[in-house]
Amino acid sequence: MSEKDVAGALGLAQKAGKLSSGDLGVKDALSDGKAMLLVIATDAAPNTVKELKFLAEKASVPVVFCMQRTALGLCIGKAPRAAVAVLDKGFAGLIMKKWNV
Repeated sequence: MSEKDVAGALGLAQKAGKLSSGDLGVKDALSDGKAMLLVIATDAAPNTVKELKFLAEKASVPVVFCMQRTALGLCIGKAPRAAVAVLDKGFAGLIMKKWNV
């Protein structure tokens, strides 16, 4: 499937209140065990990727690399985002299915 399909699913998750974005929001969702999936932008800074992957691994949360920061922010109606955390199992499953994970 395409990034467009994933973007649509992320947009729906955002409207449903099932996404966490922004540096602090994503880290909190991972640390609190609320994140079901972590989506990291393909052009995220290496240190950001390293830190978020560590937190996701620690929390046993799957990670998907998809689209650039600008597109990731745009599909959820926000400024560019390095990552978003999906907080719902259903949306997480849908996104992983659309990205063939």
